Amino acid sequence: MTAPTSNLIIFDTTLRDGEQSPGASMTRDEKVRIARALEKMRVDVIEAGFAAASKGDFDAINAIARSVRESTVCSLARALDADIEAAAGSLEGAERARIHTFIATSPIHMKYKLKMQPDAVVEQAVRAVTKARQYTDDVEFSCEDAGRSELDFLCRIIERAIAAGATTINIPDTVGYAVPEAFGQLIHDILQRVPNADQAVFSVHCHNDLGLAVANSLAAVLQGARQVECTINGLGERAGNAALEEIVMAVRTRQDLFPVDTGIDARHIVPASRLVSSVTGFPVQPNKAIVGANAFAHESGIHQDGVLKHRETYEIMSAEAVGWNANRMVLGKHSGRNAFKTRLVDLGYQFESDADLVDAFTRFKTLADKKHDIFDEDLHALMSQVEQDTAVPDRIQLKHLVSQSVMGESPLATVVLDIEGESHEATAAGDGPVDASFKAIDSLVHSGTQLQLYSVNAITAGTEAQGEVSVRLEKAGRIVNGAGSDTDIVVASAKAYIKALNLILNAPAKPHPQTTV
Repeated sequence: MTAPTSNLIIFDTTLRDGEQSPGASMTRDEKVRIARALEKMRVDVIEAGFAAASKGDFDAINAIARSVRESTVCSLARALDADIEAAAGSLEGAERARIHTFIATSPIHMKYKLKMQPDAVVEQAVRAVTKARQYTDDVEFSCEDAGRSELDFLCRIIERAIAAGATTINIPDTVGYAVPEAFGQLIHDILQRVPNADQAVFSVHCHNDLGLAVANSLAAVLQGARQVECTINGLGERAGNAALEEIVMAVRTRQDLFPVDTGIDARHIVPASRLVSSVTGFPVQPNKAIVGANAFAHESGIHQDGVLKHRETYEIMSAEAVGWNANRMVLGKHSGRNAFKTRLVDLGYQFESDADLVDAFTRFKTLADKKHDIFDEDLHALMSQVEQDTAVPDRIQLKHLVSQSVMGESPLATVVLDIEGESHEATAAGDGPVDASFKAIDSLVHSGTQLQLYSVNAITAGTEAQGEVSVRLEKAGRIVNGAGSDTDIVVASAKAYIKALNLILNAPAKPHPQTTV
């Protein structure tokens, strides 16, 4: 007789840890839109941010708490009274709220970061959990850098945290140091040695510095962990986190090995992946498992022949099961405003006023004049531009661009910018039309930034597809990403560059929570 399958809780931290990727900051509206996509996917817990980091984070968490009804909404907090109070305040209005508090437990962190003795760390953890329980019955406690912590100390602090009221205990591999066999054994040993372990759900949060985040998470699940913290596309600080889509599909595909399954509606995985990629400006690599463009592509003649005869000869899951080619609607220049609005609502967008709808529809019509078929990916890119333009005051606006490229001659670009209400024009030569455009822009702005990354991706297939450009700029240690899309790559590049410049010039640097829990 087959043992009953237990539930594996999916805790998504795209909006918190994912946003700690260099340059991956999101606006409040973008975070709400991603949260709605996660809710639609039936994610159990959405970690919406770190409320004490900034007023912007606090407001975004509160907006998500008031918008999401089906998923638990969570805020991160250090083991400090002020942080926990901020987290509680940000979660007001939530249908289901969780406070996630943490403190470092490894010898190196306690000595050099906290400058605290182990006994003091335990007492602070207990105080934090006790305080958090004053606001909600759903409290998660994390042992930061558990992967390098001493087992005896981990068991001691976990036992005390559970006794104080923690309902979830998270064991993070904060620096991506663990390997699967050892990490699985760590979870097994903790569950065996902590006397009150049966009173809490045990969770893991693995980083991908050695490329083992998913493998470590799955090893932990096999040893009794029943919550996995993960992100869409594996987004996250440094090399990222365990990818939600890989965790979900691994346990679902290998039910012969895993005694768990999730409540995730996998049909929404690919749309969520595209949304997060579009919002953050972080493209998905083509060979990325589950959501990469090549994930279900077959070039080998032998493979193609086998798939045509029987799909399961070379495919262990169906593309449709994770959202590829699901429910696609094509719009065009003859599509009306109602069809446009209906599709955007289906994709998770809301319009606060008719004026907002008219602005978005006008941009749609402009795009439809350039491109015959408008796909969901085009709409995501269009709405990302709308929301970025609304969220960040544009001190610099692109009014006109002419680029000229002749074989054997230096390309030229002429730009007209509106800078704080005044029109300025410049012409520059470069190694290519994009380089010339950037130099012309910078000759007017004098930004002092360094270009760290430039990438182009086709949003859809075909030669008339929009190009989506991501630009990463750095200035005085601060990193921002700008994204732009257009059927003209040079124009898309200029839009992305100017968007990044506006972020550098306008938005203050957000305090870092000092953790990758």
